Amino acid sequence: MSTQAPICVVAGVGNGSGTGAAAARAFAKNGYSVALIARNPEHLKNIAEEISTNGGDAAGFPVTSYTYENIHGAFDEIKKHWPNREIRVTVWNVAHNVRRPFLEITEQIVQDSVQTNIVAAFAFARESILAFKDLELNKHGKRGALIFTSATAAWRGNTTTSAFSAGKHGERALAQSLNKEFGPQNIHVSNVIIDGPILNGRLEKLATDKSILTNEDLRLDPGSIAASYVYLAHQDRSAWTFELDLRPAHEKW
Repeated sequence: MSTQAPICVVAGVGNGSGTGAAAARAFAKNGYSVALIARNPEHLKNIAEEISTNGGDAAGFPVTSYTYENIHGAFDEIKKHWPNREIRVTVWNVAHNVRRPFLEITEQIVQDSVQTNIVAAFAFARESILAFKDLELNKHGKRGALIFTSATAAWRGNTTTSAFSAGKHGERALAQSLNKEFGPQNIHVSNVIIDGPILNGRLEKLATDKSILTNEDLRLDPGSIAASYVYLAHQDRSAWTFELDLRPAHEKW
């Protein structure tokens, strides 16, 4: 097992205000070199610089889209950037979330949901498993940890979530299948259901009741979600979580 800092790969970091960037910061603070994958090169540059300024080690790897080819290429670049280093944690934080009544759902919307929520998730999972499978066990008794950011839509559909929910159901089935197939090889796959609004730039812009921005009972804090991701990655092999659902205290469920 390498004595150098392990690598954490986070796909989907947005503008830096949400779950993906918070996860990157959290793993950097826990001694990981963090590889950031996203479609916006400027956002990647800013987040990587912020982490580095605060004493961490991070680099961005932009993709034009989340295809098998592009994700494979990003992992290749990560391995070149940190040669002879071990990828130990990967976080899939990418989603195509569209909310429309069923009769307004077009074929393209369905295809976009499937491509991002299922096909791209398969591609990222493949690269993650390949990176983990030949590693020695770490101090937690695992070769690697793959974490999926999921949503309540993975459990149940709703009036305007047919396309999104179908995609997230598929992603959850993938995560569960991977957990069962690769758990015996000490690869830990987990699925995190985010059940509630997340305090990020989008919520700050769209919230009609601004009290949600300051009331911790009403929304999830990205930093708190990220802390749960670190907890999952560091669980020892005698007590692994497959599915973790997170919600603010006053969320109805």
